[in-house]
Amino acid sequence: MKQVTKGLWNGYDTYILHSRDLEVTLLPRLGNNIISIYDRIQNREVVRKPDEQDLAFYLQKPYHFGVPMLIPPGRIHLGHFEYEGQEYQFAQNSVNNNHIHGLHRTQPWCVSDIEEDDDGCTVTTEWKTCEDELWMKHFPVPMTFSMTFRLQGSTLTQQLRVTHQGDHAAPFGMGYHTWFMLDGEPHRWNIKLPVNGIYPLNDDLLPTGDLEGLGSLASLPYGINLAGQNLDTIFRSDREQDTAYLTRNDGYAIKYTANKDSFLHWVLFTKGESSDYLCIEPYTWLPDAPNMERDADFTGLIHMEPGQTIELSTQIEIVQPADSE
Repeated sequence: MKQVTKGLWNGYDTYILHSRDLEVTLLPRLGNNIISIYDRIQNREVVRKPDEQDLAFYLQKPYHFGVPMLIPPGRIHLGHFEYEGQEYQFAQNSVNNNHIHGLHRTQPWCVSDIEEDDDGCTVTTEWKTCEDELWMKHFPVPMTFSMTFRLQGSTLTQQLRVTHQGDHAAPFGMGYHTWFMLDGEPHRWNIKLPVNGIYPLNDDLLPTGDLEGLGSLASLPYGINLAGQNLDTIFRSDREQDTAYLTRNDGYAIKYTANKDSFLHWVLFTKGESSDYLCIEPYTWLPDAPNMERDADFTGLIHMEPGQTIELSTQIEIVQPADSE
């Protein structure tokens, strides 16, 4: 079962990584999204999967499904910023003419390698920003992206490699908007997150540049129940631990790890009062980072020089209840 097979979603090729525990479906030609993580032991979808009839909505807002990449994540004031003498203007696509969730949406990635071995299976995909006229208009920095998806048993690892191929320094930030399913039973689920502060937002839902305590969410690092929660909150990582734990009351658990040296922030989003979903979103940079008068240690903005390569690693692991093994 440690193999990669092909399928179709609305006429677009999918690549499915198989193990005894999971089936992970990739959609490279529409944004390189993971559109399904199917738990074969529990017979459940781990993340929000788009149905075939969701194509139009997916094309408009692909970050509402699966494990989409946000490059960069969050909002940018009026979609505008300057960096190292260069001016950037992103689309003003959210309230108050701000920008939200970056330039990466449904660009076509190419599968460059498939590997199958005794331990698991791997798919590698690639994309170059210079191939996207709209990207280059808003962010005129040629970059090459390579993503390696590796499935071993109940663990999925994503390794994103970004290479700056331009001729001037540029800012970089990315995140994942991961839609974990709560199956309409939020009271059965707890979330434990390694954070120590909240970034307050202004009326435009942009960070003010301040940092506050966890307040009513003070128990979050130890675990809180999701019943009745209404979250759209940006948290500061504690910089010591790098794994979020989403646990069900029967012992079932999802461990979501984002390298603590790169992903300095977490967002929790329930889309109203918690019911079907909990989005757990690791971010490298704080929304509106280039416009904030704070240093990179606070914002998480990654300064990239020409020729520089960075690697960003995340991992999702499913832990079964003892009686399921």
